Amino acid sequence: MLIKPMKVSTRSWCGLLLCALRLTAQSPIPEANPARPTVSTPATLPPVGYLQFETGSLGAITSTEFGTRIGVNQVTKLAVASRLEFFVQNEPYVHSSNSNGGDKQIHPGEVWLGAQAVLLPANLARPTIAVSYVRRLYESPAPELDMGTNRQSGALLLSNDVAGFHYDANFIVTEQTEGGIRRAQLAQTLSISHPLKRFTLSGEIWHFTQPYLRSNAVGNLWALSYPLRPNLVIDGGFDHGFTNTSTHWEEFIGFTYLLPNRLWRK
Repeated sequence: MLIKPMKVSTRSWCGLLLCALRLTAQSPIPEANPARPTVSTPATLPPVGYLQFETGSLGAITSTEFGTRIGVNQVTKLAVASRLEFFVQNEPYVHSSNSNGGDKQIHPGEVWLGAQAVLLPANLARPTIAVSYVRRLYESPAPELDMGTNRQSGALLLSNDVAGFHYDANFIVTEQTEGGIRRAQLAQTLSISHPLKRFTLSGEIWHFTQPYLRSNAVGNLWALSYPLRPNLVIDGGFDHGFTNTSTHWEEFIGFTYLLPNRLWRK
């Protein structure tokens, strides 16, 4: 049995187009709130009810645990209220080798589940103040970056705009485990960004203690991002470690995408 194609008049197509334009005008695309590619996480949250995907690839060379490491990272976020979001962070693919280029391995990375809550919104000079908690769900055998891996972590996050600049500052405490021994790790990060026409340039300094190495990892990150659409932002950059136990070089590229449709009605 043949089904004849349905004929649609020019008037009907014009009507459908006008309806789509009206819906677009009534429902503007919400803006994404990227947390990548800096180490710092903003204290502010994505729009409520919209899924946000932060996806990228990071390549690193010369560290205490590997010679080369390439990983694909993914963070999925959902703000369920104006002051509360939940997120899942994972690395579905990690390829690594030792300092001689041998012992090549491929593993899925670790998986974390977390929540972030805004305590106080920004008010003039007072920044947005938030707290977060992250718990590891899966421990991977893949080698880690100089920040190490942790069983759980908590953070205090500050964000604000000052004189045309935006800053994100994090104060982090993690619980690291190795061979059944637990150690506390302290970290501080500061990211400062500034718009350059439609681009945004970000510079960051970060510090993580390394309790098992009795050392410190310190690095400097630079990144450039560009919004293709309000809900789609691409980024790229590099990071350089300063200490002997820091990963010497990291390069990354990725994007942040906010689904344009709300998961539930307001």
